[in-house]
Amino acid sequence: MTPLDELALLLRPAGGGLYLVSTGRAEQEALQERLYGASSASEVDARFRDALSRVAGAKAIVLGIPSDVGAGFRRGANLGPQAMRARLLEELPAFPDRAAELGIVDVGDVFVVPQLLHDDMLAESQKAATRAALYPSVPEAERARLPVSPLSIAERALDLVFQLNPGVAPVVLGGDHSTAWPVVSALSRARRDRWGVVQPDAHTDLLEHRLGIKICFATWSWHMNELFQRDGRLVQVGTRASRHDRGHWESSLGVRQFWADECKRDPDGVLDALVAHLERLGVSGVYFSNDIDGTDSRWADATGTPEPDGLEPDFVVALIRRLGETVGVLGGDVMEVAPPLRDRPDSSERTVGLAVRYLRETLAAILRAPV
Repeated sequence: MTPLDELALLLRPAGGGLYLVSTGRAEQEALQERLYGASSASEVDARFRDALSRVAGAKAIVLGIPSDVGAGFRRGANLGPQAMRARLLEELPAFPDRAAELGIVDVGDVFVVPQLLHDDMLAESQKAATRAALYPSVPEAERARLPVSPLSIAERALDLVFQLNPGVAPVVLGGDHSTAWPVVSALSRARRDRWGVVQPDAHTDLLEHRLGIKICFATWSWHMNELFQRDGRLVQVGTRASRHDRGHWESSLGVRQFWADECKRDPDGVLDALVAHLERLGVSGVYFSNDIDGTDSRWADATGTPEPDGLEPDFVVALIRRLGETVGVLGGDVMEVAPPLRDRPDSSERTVGLAVRYLRETLAAILRAPV
């Protein structure tokens, strides 16, 4: 099986990662037809496969991971990728043409079995049963090596993408923040330079495990920081919801943090200090992992854990642009956008609109061109 053949098995056309049978199916199909400029499901599939064939020449790829299985007590981030893509088309109907000009290829969605998270958590019997359901036409011997859970599928798909194009920039639409783990894990194998991570987030996500779960929304940063051997290349911005103070995290785990109150008090000073820190470490580029709850809940409350007293949207945009102009942005994501969580009448519209603003800025910083 070639890498492209395997990608076509693991992924679905953009907007198709949610398993829908009746309710919501018509809306999903309509979005896919808009995304692909198609008039039928067969035409959507043909254009999806054509997109995969262009991965090798892409400058950036977009991947949706519509899973909230790794989230906390409020769910709904599984609908984030679909909502962001729909809003992007509303704001910029010509986006597919602009993406083609810039070398952006949307490789579609990880197909999510909504009760699963990671293959390491599953019995062999469950993996076999789900493989049979997901890959019925694949010979059993070949099927036995295919992943079935969203985090595992995403990691394998990104490994294949990097096999086809080692220098491509991954841009991921989450999903809860556990869906950042497969991206940084795959990047750690694809890149041998000293790259870093900048993580706007109200929370640290620095637990080693949560209730015995290794990878979830609260633990992924701990494991990613271990990949860096706690050398300071993980930079967290907007922190404010933590059982421990900044000194605890910086001294025990070697992360660099800029808490929200500091960012609000001296935004220009924080930007200067953050970039200087990365340059001192010799970082060649950063992955920008953007949890929407890093932004103040006045602007972004359609999320699982909205927090007040957070970052202003203009500061986050200034941060993205500054990173793009200095150390460089080698990939990024927008995480924890949960459109069904409407604490106010305009919660979803406002939060999704902001997420798309961040997405466009991240792509622009990567490609050094407006999107």
